Amino acid sequence: MTSSSDFRRPTLNLGPGAEALRAKWGWIVALGTIYVLAGLIALYSIVTATVVSVFVVGIMMLIAGVAEVINAFQVKSWGKFLLWILLGVMYIVAGFVTFENPLLAAALLTLALGAALVVSGIMRIILAFNMKEGTPWVGVVFSGVITLLLGLIIVVQIVGHPPRWSPQYCHCEACGFLCSRFSHLKVVVRASTLR
Repeated sequence: MTSSSDFRRPTLNLGPGAEALRAKWGWIVALGTIYVLAGLIALYSIVTATVVSVFVVGIMMLIAGVAEVINAFQVKSWGKFLLWILLGVMYIVAGFVTFENPLLAAALLTLALGAALVVSGIMRIILAFNMKEGTPWVGVVFSGVITLLLGLIIVVQIVGHPPRWSPQYCHCEACGFLCSRFSHLKVVVRASTLR
């Protein structure tokens, strides 16, 4: 007969990084909860979340453009200098365009997101069929098909019916944000229970 002490829970040695996370798991769960609530608010207020995310992209474009222009002055040849300047100016102009017409920028970002999802779905399907036997290739194919279909739906919606504003972009961003935060919380809670 076996006792309950014979079936001990396996211990995982995840190193000093896990110990640091375990010590602060409460704060990490609180931050994850705030992220989940922010994602739910974004799902509730689509137009506002879309405009805010477009402004964030515009700010990043301006910062990247300024960095490209600064980098251009560190290049020694004229050809590369002009290319870096041109690239930086294009980033800066694109950043200002997002501020000037955030809804058009949202539609373009949504189209880019849809195209990226189509490419990602195709690549996942190709990679799944190249996986070794015994690996969970069916799940990867399923994931690729779902990603491909989502991308096609977004592209067809944008190309077929150009929106005044783009809820697909915000829905994808908010859903992705929520999914990543839920998985983040799950990992943190699981790591905090390991001894």
